[in-house]
Amino acid sequence: MSGRGNKKIYNAELGARTNPKMTIQIANYTVGQNQPLLLLAGPCVIESAELCHEVAGTMKKLCAERGINYVFKASFDKANRTSIYSYRGPGMSEGLRVLQSIKHEYSIPVMTDIHESAQCEEVAQVCDILQIPAFLCRQTDLLLAAAEAVNKTGGAVNIKKGQFLAPEDTKNIVAKMREAGCDNVMLTERGTTFGYNNLVVDFRGLETMRQWAPVCFDATHSVQKPGGSGDKSGGDRRFVPLLTRAAMAVGIDALFVETHPNPDEAKSDGPNMVPLGVMAQLLDSALAIRAASSPSSTRTAN
Repeated sequence: MSGRGNKKIYNAELGARTNPKMTIQIANYTVGQNQPLLLLAGPCVIESAELCHEVAGTMKKLCAERGINYVFKASFDKANRTSIYSYRGPGMSEGLRVLQSIKHEYSIPVMTDIHESAQCEEVAQVCDILQIPAFLCRQTDLLLAAAEAVNKTGGAVNIKKGQFLAPEDTKNIVAKMREAGCDNVMLTERGTTFGYNNLVVDFRGLETMRQWAPVCFDATHSVQKPGGSGDKSGGDRRFVPLLTRAAMAVGIDALFVETHPNPDEAKSDGPNMVPLGVMAQLLDSALAIRAASSPSSTRTAN
């Protein structure tokens, strides 16, 4: 699918939209400034259908009670694990079956990662959001394939800003998507490389990226220590509430949180995941800051 007719909406020198679309549509949710908070939450990877259902059911209830629009997320394949021996997931076929069951049973949108262009069309038939991992955020063929796939289904694409990328450079990523005719794009901040095995968040970037698309803050990967535990990544979940509150104060449209009933036993990213039992506390704190910072954004969920 060609989006070449959209070139007129860009500033040729800056690559930015001159008439930005302030909201996008994800299933029946409207996402953007002055809209209800969108929460993307679930385990890092699909460990079992039972785990996914436990998390989805719990999170749907918590979000419904708080006027938050909820999307379940989980990966069917963690293709960039540190070690060749680490658990990657159940694979695309089984993973999509689990995601479809979550979507059907709880009537909520679902999101998962894609790593290859060939995956896009099949995944878009099930998932409402295709997520581009941070390491792959500049891969043009993958971006265009994702754009073309969701154009056919009415889905959206969430693109994580690379740990190596300046916030200003995300305008070029959005331009690629719009060139393919895809306006349903969201950008996610997940931390910036700060020396070896460490990340830091520049909160100015949230406002910068919000010029071109709705912005999500990934609170759990931002506290990750990539490769910091030898044959796997480390992290420090203690800082998730702190960074979440800071992001809410700056202003975001969506929040990404990985959660698990027992993170210390999780098969991937346990050190930075939030225990499912404390998610209510995290959300209440986040909403309080959001309400104080931007009263117009406290509308109830769709």
